This record gives sequence, C-alpha cells and structure tokens, in this order.
Amino acid sequence: MAFTRANNRKVSLTFQINGQTRQVETYASVRLADVLREELGLTGTKVSCGIGRCGACAVLMDGKVVNSCLLMAFQATNVELQTIEGITASAENGVDPMQQAFLEEGGFQCGYCTPGMVVAAKALLNENQAPSDEEMAEALSGNLCRCTGYAGIIRAVRKAAKGKQSDVEGPNSSAKRLLE
Repeated sequence: MAFTRANNRKVSLTFQINGQTRQVETYASVRLADVLREELGLTGTKVSCGIGRCGACAVLMDGKVVNSCLLMAFQATNVELQTIEGITASAENGVDPMQQAFLEEGGFQCGYCTPGMVVAAKALLNENQAPSDEEMAEALSGNLCRCTGYAGIIRAVRKAAKGKQSDVEGPNSSAKRLLE
C-alpha cells in the first residue's frame, strides 16, 4: 500500500514557539515548515528549495539555526522554537535591531530570503557579538540570496553587531548604569 496522508494517523503535537505553547493535530509525516505556515499561520518562514539548501525556512531551535523543511514536526516538540515572527515580537518597537540594520544597509531586495537571513544572523550574534566578516559569511553560508549579492547583508550584520557591542560596552549601556 502506498504511503499517503489518507492512511496516516493524525497526532497531537505541542510546541513551545515564540514564547507560547501551541498545540496542533496533524499528520506524523508533516514537515515543521508546513506546520508553521499552514497550521500555525507563521508565514514568515518561507519554503523555497524544500531540501535544506537555501535557508529560507530557517528557524531557531533551542537557539541554533535549523532548516524547518528538513525536520518532521514531531521532532520539534520538546524544544524551544523561534521564528521570524518571534524575533519581531520580542523587539521593543516591533522591529528587531537586526531587521532595522537590514533595512538601513540594503540587506534585502525581493525579501524572500530575508527572514531566514535574519534568523541565521541573530543566532550568530547570540553566540558571538563581534564576528569577523569570515565568521559572518560562514554563519550565513546556509542561506542563499539571488538578489543582493551579499554585500548589504554583511553590512547589516556588521552594523547590528556594532549595536550589540555598544549596548554592552557603550557609555549608556545598562551594565554601566548599574555600576554607577
């Protein structure tokens, strides 16, 4: 008998996503990217290649970048997920500093790859607040952009990194104010 959704049971899955607990009834054979987009309405996560080569479907799973088109939904039930919507929602003014840097530095053109690029860049800066250009290129190597030529993307990540450093080291930083 051929494997189809018609002969596949639905399962109940509970996700920790963007700081909320969400539950869906879906088929065990469904990819995480499809659940995010179709079941949860989180359409910022894009699906392009469907085989993990472009990074458009990138999300954070326990703080690490993963391609949601390569994960079955049930594989993401005991982890913390963050999508581009969660990154935006956690920003003070509704625009994350990384997104603002992409806007200011021309780090997007058509915008299709931008959510995945922002997710990957956020993961990089969460681990390394002062990455070299080579480290930026390595962190973004799983994301393809056919429009911008990457210069604007690297400028955006560099600008966001400088902003993160000034938050920690700058004269108006919270850390310095606490010591005064």
